[in-house]
Amino acid sequence: MSDTMIDQAMADATAPDPEAPVSRWSKILAPVVSLSILGAVVWQLRGLDLAHLRTLLPAGVGFWLVFLLYYMAGPVADWVIFRRLWSLPLSGFVPLLRKLVGNELLLGYIGEVYFYAWARRHMAPGTAPFGAIKDVTILSALVGNGTTLAMVLVAAPLVGSLDMGISGSTLLWSIGLVIGLSLVLLLLRRQLFTLPAPTLWMISGVHLLRTIATTVLAALMWHLMLPSVAVRWWLVLSTLRLLVARLPLLPNKDLVFAGFAALLVGKGARVAEAMTLMATLILAAHLLVGMVLGAAGLIAAARRR
Repeated sequence: MSDTMIDQAMADATAPDPEAPVSRWSKILAPVVSLSILGAVVWQLRGLDLAHLRTLLPAGVGFWLVFLLYYMAGPVADWVIFRRLWSLPLSGFVPLLRKLVGNELLLGYIGEVYFYAWARRHMAPGTAPFGAIKDVTILSALVGNGTTLAMVLVAAPLVGSLDMGISGSTLLWSIGLVIGLSLVLLLLRRQLFTLPAPTLWMISGVHLLRTIATTVLAALMWHLMLPSVAVRWWLVLSTLRLLVARLPLLPNKDLVFAGFAALLVGKGARVAEAMTLMATLILAAHLLVGMVLGAAGLIAAARRR
């Protein structure tokens, strides 16, 4: 996304006239994102081994129900938040799905830019979409950082008992970066945040519930894939996975996580296969949703011409 587009988005968000006409960039962004998503789907499909994926898939309906809940947790949380902020209709769930897929398949935060353009076109005048989306995004990072720090305190004895090539200084620097970024955001909260404090607490609560839900659902999915391992161990492993993924500066994160898995559930538990299946299924879901939404977006754009 060019600097000109970002500057125009900022200008639109702060314009004094709430009924100012939608700028050209926001009109063309939807078909551009749809076309880009379709291109990313085609590119990613080149490396997806569908035959191997079919051999790994669990047969039970329960697994797919849990997977659906896991995949939809993020968009549902966003919809709940923006429903409270803007009275977002149920149809607003579609652009939230496109936001998720855009961030995952294209470029980080391109989904937020797209969702801002959609809100400018579809929501009632005076909703101030830029400020609300900015606050929601910043609070998501803050809640994630807070969860990471809490996991550091809980998992510190376990991390110390494992020898996986993580130096103490690297771990301390990673924790320091998380704390430093969080402190900067908190110190600048009056300048950064637009929404009132009670609303910010509501958004933070939804983000926290989403984090807890995805952690529990991931553990349940792994248990359904490998039922020989008790679900409580998967829950611990899922929590540690969240910790490893969010700490910066840690090299060989996959190796670190594999060490946790070997310690908790044993080396012969086919953990690596379960991890691979999870990653492949999430990518496949992004591709399927992206293909459907990308095609629908292009068709809708063509009909408007």
